[in-house]
Order: sequence, then C-alpha cells, then structure tokens
Amino acid sequence: MIITTTNSVEGKVVTEYIGIVFGEVISGVDFIKDFGAGLRDIFGGRSEGYEEELKSARTEAIEELIRRATEMGADAVIGCDLDYEVLGQSGSMLMVTISGTAVKLG
Repeated sequence: MIITTTNSVEGKVVTEYIGIVFGEVISGVDFIKDFGAGLRDIFGGRSEGYEEELKSARTEAIEELIRRATEMGADAVIGCDLDYEVLGQSGSMLMVTISGTAVKLG
C-alpha cells in the first residue's frame, strides 16, 4: 500500500477516488514517562519516553489507515495529513490521527 502526502503517485494514474479514510490512536502516557519528562524539562535533554510513545502512536495510526484503506479496496492513500493533539484534564492522553484519500491506481 502506497501512503503519500502528495496528491498523486509518480508514474501511476489515479483511476478511481474511493473516499476519505482515517486512522486514529489515543494513547495514555504513564506516570513514569511523565516523571522522566518532568526531569528533562528541569535539566534539559530529550524525553525518550515521550518520543517512543509518539512514534508508537504514529505507527499504529498509519497501520489503522492502511487496514481501513485495504478494506475499501484501495491501492494507495494520497494527500495524507498527520495531526497530533493532547487530550484529558491533565494532558496525559496523546491523540494521533492521519487522514487521506483512498484511491485505485492504474
């Protein structure tokens, strides 16, 4: 499955626009990662715990997009856009969404 942020796939022709497809993941960040990130905020440096959580959520959202596009019979998803949001009263939930247009290629 081709996933791209562009509106076309080089060397291919879009033969059918199937529809908009989404992948979403909402992930909780645990206390240990919060504590480690708080220390990094004070002393500087990168927060590996948050970075890993972000990478994992992004990967899961893309996998969900691919699964849904495959169910629709798509060959590719074009015009993809990733979005990140923090949710919850304490900001302890991370939401990653990806959307694009499922298409058939010729």
